[in-house]
Formats: sequence, C-alpha cells, structure tokens
Amino acid sequence: MQDLESLAVIWTAVFVAHYLAGKTRLTPALWFLAMGCLLVNTGILPEDPGIFLTDLSQVGIIVIMFALGFEESSSAFLQSIKRSWGIAFFGALVPFIVAYSVIYNRWGDANATLMCALAMTATAVSLTMVSLRTEGLSKTAAATGIMTSAVLDDIASLALVAILVPMASGGASLDAMGVAIVAIKAVAFFVLITAMAVWLFPASSGPLRNIPIINRFNLRYLLTLQDGEHATLTVLLLALLVALLGHAFGFHPAVGAYMAGLIISEEYFAFGDKSETDGQTLYEETRRIVDSVAFSWIGPVFFVILGGRLIIHPEIMASVIDEAIILTTGLFIGQVLSAGLAARFTGGFEWNESWLIGFGMLGRAELAFVVMDIAYVEHSIINDEMFYTLMFTAFALNLLVPVTIRLWKPRLNIADP
Repeated sequence: MQDLESLAVIWTAVFVAHYLAGKTRLTPALWFLAMGCLLVNTGILPEDPGIFLTDLSQVGIIVIMFALGFEESSSAFLQSIKRSWGIAFFGALVPFIVAYSVIYNRWGDANATLMCALAMTATAVSLTMVSLRTEGLSKTAAATGIMTSAVLDDIASLALVAILVPMASGGASLDAMGVAIVAIKAVAFFVLITAMAVWLFPASSGPLRNIPIINRFNLRYLLTLQDGEHATLTVLLLALLVALLGHAFGFHPAVGAYMAGLIISEEYFAFGDKSETDGQTLYEETRRIVDSVAFSWIGPVFFVILGGRLIIHPEIMASVIDEAIILTTGLFIGQVLSAGLAARFTGGFEWNESWLIGFGMLGRAELAFVVMDIAYVEHSIINDEMFYTLMFTAFALNLLVPVTIRLWKPRLNIADP
C-alpha cells in the first residue's frame, strides 16, 4: 500500500501545482519539480521512489513525448534537421567545454571530469517541450528546431557514452568498432521508423497494398476498428512499442515515443464509409485523451520524481555551493550563446527565435541522470562532491527553462494560449 499512498501524495501535489501554475502563470512543470523536491526533503515521499513509481514515471515521459510528437508535423521535423545541425553541434560542444573546465579546475581528475562534462551536454527536451506547450509555442519553428537538435544530441551523447564510460572506468581505450556500432544502430533505428511511416502504416495505399491480408491491417484500419472505440489504446500501444524499439537500439525510450507520435497523421483516423467530420472528431477526441494522460495525471509523475532527485544534504551542499554556482552560470551563458548564435547563423532563425532556442536547450534531465547513475552508482568514477555539484546544476538549469521561456515569450508577439 505504500506505493499507492505515495501516488496519492504525488497526485495531490500535481493538483496543487496545476493550481499554482494558473495563479502564477508559470509552467506547471516548474511546480512539479518544486513539489517533488519539497516532498522528498521533508520526508513525505521516500528518497527511493521504488519500482512502481519509477516505472510509472517512465510511462509518463513516454506518453508526454508521444503527445508532443502527435502534435508535430513530420514534414516540418524533417525539414528542421537541415537547420538544426549547428544548434546540436555547438549547443553540445560549448557546454561540454565549460563543464570540463570547471570540474577539472576544481578536482583535477581527468576521467571523472569526462563523465561530468558528458552529463552536462545533452538537453532535457521533455521539460522544454512541456514548457513551450504551456506557453502555446510547441508548434513554432523554434520548438521544432529544439526537438531535432535534442534528438541529434541524444545520438551523439549515446555514442560518447559508449566511448567514454569504458575509458573513464579504466576498462578500455578508444574503440573504433564501438563507435561504428553506435552509428549503425542509430541509422538502423531511423530507417525502421521511416519504413513504418512510408510502408507499414499506409499499407492499403503504399507499397504493401498488393500483399493479401497485410494490406488490410494498416494503421487506419486499426484506429477505426469498431467505430474507433479503441483508437486511444491503439496509439498508446504504438507509442510504447516504438519506445521499446528505440530503447533496444540504445536510445532513451522518450525519443522512440516522440518519433511514434511524429509519424501518425490525422488522415489515419478517417473512416472509409463515413464523413470527413467523423474522422476529424475521432482524431481530436484521441488527442484530447492523450493530452489528458500526458499533461494532467500520468506525465506529471515523471517531473515530481525528477524533482525528488535533489536530496539536500546541507554539509555536502555547503562544500560545493561555489562550484555549483560557477558551473550553473557558465553553462547558462555558454548554452544560450552557443545554441542561440548557431540557430541564427547556421539555421537562419530570427533573433527572437534564436534566443528562445538557446533558453530551450538549457534543461538537463534524462541522459544527464543516466550518465550520473553510471558514473556515480555503477562505476564510482565521480565522488560525492562532483555528484552534488551536477545535481544542483541540473536542477537549477531545469528551473531556468520555464522561467526564461515565459519571460522571453512577449518578444515573440504570440498571444497566450
């Protein structure tokens, strides 16, 4: 019963966070993080959330990213890759250099510094996209640029994890074969996603239309089965399966879930023997339910659990507060400038969009905590002081994401949602 009691506390906190978000006009994600930190450090929630809540939070981030992909246009995403390579490259390189410089200057351990710098490189796109959605900015060109840059960063970060963890733990040297395998798996995953979008989903009208039996079981057939009664189950199952597929290829499941939402279009909800309005109604109803799950009750669990990762031990925090402030300040300046200037000069974004992209690239969560877990828990590469410096910095940067996006929004001349 303890897990259910904790879930009741979390959902109560989520309800309060939604209320406070409405009163303060700040994104709910900021309040979810704050609630998680408060509840864990006051002992109301346990420091270790347990298997049930940990897995539920993973379901939450999968549904969140699927919902965000569901709202996005696949053609806009693909076009954005051409504009986003510079944002991904420079927006990762500069934070890596900043983190490496600060950590090495303080502790002087090259192997540990490599892991710390890697942890501070990849962007936490989930927090950014939720913040953008709250402000009515999730369908802007800047939002798509952030998402594509973050996906490219994820690929690069996964490759670096494969390379640097064996090196930092002393178990291996640079392995060209390992790098090649990571690259091949990344390409294979996106080839599979493309095949699903081009061949499998539109089976009755695509290249598979002449194959008996298979041509009937296209995505539209499944979504409109029994008058669309199971459409929500179908899309959520698809999100989970593609998330698991992405995980099998070495990506965070959230990346796979986003890609699943990206390749589902409104046309798949059209009934063959009913009016176009019926298909639109089914599509809108499915989106409404998915958004409710993602942003109202399951998705927020992820952010509450994430906020609870910052356990405040005064003696350790006091010993690293200077380094944490320096690292946070350096990463803030370096990330915003590198991503913002890259967006302007390599992506051709307007200045107001470019700085929004810079602010949107500040968050640190999924991959950062994966790397910290590997380096701190599994291999003991980094010490307690380094770990708390990274945790404080990640939490501070996550808080800055919704605040900076909210403050910058008036410069975009976009009305409140």
